[in-house]
Amino acid sequence: MPPELPHSPALSHPTFFGEIDPPQRLLMGPGPVNAHPRVLRAMSADLLGQFDPEMTGYMNEVMALYRPVFGTRNHWTFLVDGTARAGIEAALVSLVAPGDRVLVLNFGRFGLLLSEILGRIGATIETVDAPWGEVLTLDQIATAIERFGPKVVAAVHGDTSTTMAQPLDGLGALCRAAGALSYVDATATIGGMELAADRWDVDVVTGGLQKCMGGPSGSAPVTVSERAADAIFARRHVERGIVRDDIDDGYGPRILSNYFDLAMVMDYWSDKRLNHHTEATSMLYAARECARVALQEGLPARFARHAAAGRAMSAGVRALGLEVFGDDRYRMTNVTGVLIPAGIDGERVRRRMREDFEIEIGSAFGPLQGKIWRIGAMGYNAMKHKVLITLAALEAVLRAEGLACPSGAGVDAALAAWGQDVAPGSGA
Repeated sequence: MPPELPHSPALSHPTFFGEIDPPQRLLMGPGPVNAHPRVLRAMSADLLGQFDPEMTGYMNEVMALYRPVFGTRNHWTFLVDGTARAGIEAALVSLVAPGDRVLVLNFGRFGLLLSEILGRIGATIETVDAPWGEVLTLDQIATAIERFGPKVVAAVHGDTSTTMAQPLDGLGALCRAAGALSYVDATATIGGMELAADRWDVDVVTGGLQKCMGGPSGSAPVTVSERAADAIFARRHVERGIVRDDIDDGYGPRILSNYFDLAMVMDYWSDKRLNHHTEATSMLYAARECARVALQEGLPARFARHAAAGRAMSAGVRALGLEVFGDDRYRMTNVTGVLIPAGIDGERVRRRMREDFEIEIGSAFGPLQGKIWRIGAMGYNAMKHKVLITLAALEAVLRAEGLACPSGAGVDAALAAWGQDVAPGSGA
């Protein structure tokens, strides 16, 4: 139940809660992470009307800025107003109609989420599964596509529940050969690991700001191929209150969500400027600045920084005598899974990290709940000193909890690992 508003005995009206003043925590979990100061400053800029020429100019700039972030030349590169999950749901509900056959690549909690959303849409779903901590091979995917004959193949790039990154090179070619569209959830990797929508030949990719992009949750960047755009516009049914003579309805089944109807959202982001909804202005400012920060750093340099942070974190925890979870060959660079040692209360460690050091690390889901910590280093927090501070705090807490850790070994190992040269694309 929400707290009741306190009443002053001397007044007939309620008193007010205090101004929000959150603790200055270092967010080193699987996301969200601390936002870049430039992004927070951008969010404080004045609001504009949604069709003000300055505002529509910013919208066009956002489209241009996110094309290189997604590794694409797709015209339809824009934002869905809402958290990363809004982008996922908008993509799936706009690509998939009830009864459509969808193959889901499942190797963690967020593959299961895709099936959950598709089930609500009424899709006919089949999954191709890998144990948590592993990924799928291209041969496994090809066999499943040939057997099932899907209209859409849906995948997660990096699943923070398992800390694994699914290789996607070749996925698009398999889908196109089978006449299927492809969808990729890149919430956890956009801005931290290379996305190559065009080279992978995938049709729709969605992301979020709150992880490697170094922004707040609340805006979902999306890119859509021309092939997928044609399929979406074939289902266009403009709501009756904003029908226009210059926008024709499609012939396909109506998209089941109004808010997440990408046919109308794309008309909103086009020169038609369909009055679908009021753009989340401050979040657009945030998304714009996230992309500017990433591109000014340089994407190869940014990916290398995330790889160094992940490499240092995993080296540090191993030097403390802890075991890293999952297949090293396919580890995400920005999140490290750490097995909780026998006899150690994982939640007590997390609480002491937060209360004694103002550092947040993550717990886990499903079969890994209570078995691993998930320690992130991404976006504004993928920095050497933040990795070192986290490892030093973790060592202090573990020693206080009775685990014999080699003194200073985690920090020393992380420092040594940070500067190692590692071939692009290799696991951290």
